[in-house]
Amino acid sequence: MQRFQAFKFALMPTGEQERQMRRFAGACRFVFNKALALQKERYTQGEKKLGYTELAKELTAWRNGSETPWLKDAPVHPLQQALKDLERAYTNFFAKRAGFPRFKKKGQSDSFRYPDPKQIKLDQGNSRIFLPKLGWLRYRKSREVLGTVKNVTVSQYCGRWFVSIQTEREVEQPVPQATTAVGIDLGVVRFATLSDGTVYAPLNSFRRHEEALRKAQQAMSRKKKFSNNWKKAKAKVLRIHARIANARRDYLHKTSTAISKNHAMVCIEDLRVRNMSKSAAGTAEAPGRNVRAKSGLNKSILDQGWFEFRRQLDYKLAWRGGHLITVPPQNTSRTCPCCGHVSADNRQTQARFLCVECGFEENADLVGAINILRAGHARCACEVSGAVMPPAAGTHRSASRAAQCRT
Repeated sequence: MQRFQAFKFALMPTGEQERQMRRFAGACRFVFNKALALQKERYTQGEKKLGYTELAKELTAWRNGSETPWLKDAPVHPLQQALKDLERAYTNFFAKRAGFPRFKKKGQSDSFRYPDPKQIKLDQGNSRIFLPKLGWLRYRKSREVLGTVKNVTVSQYCGRWFVSIQTEREVEQPVPQATTAVGIDLGVVRFATLSDGTVYAPLNSFRRHEEALRKAQQAMSRKKKFSNNWKKAKAKVLRIHARIANARRDYLHKTSTAISKNHAMVCIEDLRVRNMSKSAAGTAEAPGRNVRAKSGLNKSILDQGWFEFRRQLDYKLAWRGGHLITVPPQNTSRTCPCCGHVSADNRQTQARFLCVECGFEENADLVGAINILRAGHARCACEVSGAVMPPAAGTHRSASRAAQCRT
């Protein structure tokens, strides 16, 4: 089977290379925004949206025109990729997978992509990579790059430049080393509770840095906007945000790796984080209740990174021959695992489960994990037998893998 994998490293550019990368990222941002403005103008005039081929012709005119001759200084392939990104954004919008494309701002997700592997040279022995119009760039080599290089993305994050090398290689069909199945209940007090009793405590990366972030943001608000002191204060805020994100990402990788190594089948709830973290403020005519408490809960929910955890579990299990099965979250913590009685009264408190029918008592998160595992087994059995079972939303990839499992 073919495996696509990306390897990300920090770059160590020279001053001139760093200036060039800023120019290239700015040129790609300019092309994206100019093409988006053109599409909006055509829409207001009642004209048909231009496809990628027509936009590429417009790009040629922009590069050869007298108004933007500096576009010639940037490599053409990254500029074309900016147009493809816009085309993909429109496709996702019409498919209702994302919102309408928005204009890009300087300093936010500055990046550019080289799609042609023939123009890229990778020298792992000397920890350097050759990119068109940038030359050889040194990078901090932390591991070997495996496979054939397909494309390279250069991006800026928190004042530092990174290179992401996507590769393709042929690997043997993975066979899971583990033979167990487990259900996972995600929460705020407990990040993850497994049906076998294992508990992963929450990291709460944002909560740990919240005070330092508040002080840094207050200091930035007191500076004159766009002054040198304001830029320094903004850089400090960005560093704290990067520290929060890096700590969360590291914790999620370690947790998902441990679970994917020890279990062949993992069942997890199909949580709608966006709906769960909506504001309770309401409107002026109909104000919400317990707004402050709900705001704190929303902050804790978003601090966990549940969707990223599920995404990592999905591909790590696939790499090891395992399966990820998502199940609907309804009544997973209200159903008694002994007698099957479903009632809201079974959930006495946030942590305590006590069945009003048979008297079974256990931690509510553990009960939820057990019920999630049972629901995953049921979904897997239905897929194998060909029975019709309504799939959870957004489970097309996991359901296809569930069809391969055996109970």
